[in-house]
Amino acid sequence: MTLSFTPPFDPELDACALARKLIGAALLVRGVGGIVIETEAYAADDPASHSFRGPTLRNSAMFGPAGHAYVYLSYGMHLCLNVVGRPGEAVLIRALRPEWGLDVVRKRRPTGPLCAGPGRLCQALDVRSSDNGRPFDGADLVLRPAVRPTGEVISGPRIGISRAVDLPWRFGLTGETGLSRKF
Repeated sequence: MTLSFTPPFDPELDACALARKLIGAALLVRGVGGIVIETEAYAADDPASHSFRGPTLRNSAMFGPAGHAYVYLSYGMHLCLNVVGRPGEAVLIRALRPEWGLDVVRKRRPTGPLCAGPGRLCQALDVRSSDNGRPFDGADLVLRPAVRPTGEVISGPRIGISRAVDLPWRFGLTGETGLSRKF
């Protein structure tokens, strides 16, 4: 299935509003993807955010245009895909329900959860370091908003961080089995 580009974000939305809005959106990377079911918000003034101390070579995409990808290597092992919002803000895509190119996803992730967790998701979708800073413009990276609500969006604390751990800036879709961790 081919999805056209329709940005599911307004560059004026704060990181939490964008994270909520991305729940239920369709995400495709080079024709393979699914429905976003879990996100995490990171704001410019958030001590857990890569942008907290200002622009660097590593986080420069976070200060670029809204609707572009911020891709980084976590713990030297796993790529993580984010959607840039306002300057210095981004939303980490934590999990999705695979729907397009499922045979390809299963080849890339033959065992274990397919797209539950940002590292698994990036492996399943073949997100690359070279995708950093690229637009979700419908060429290789596509984001399309949810047509209608697909369930209740819940929130809770973010995962795998050591600062601002109590902020309820992790969002997920109720009833989904492919979340990176239960709420």
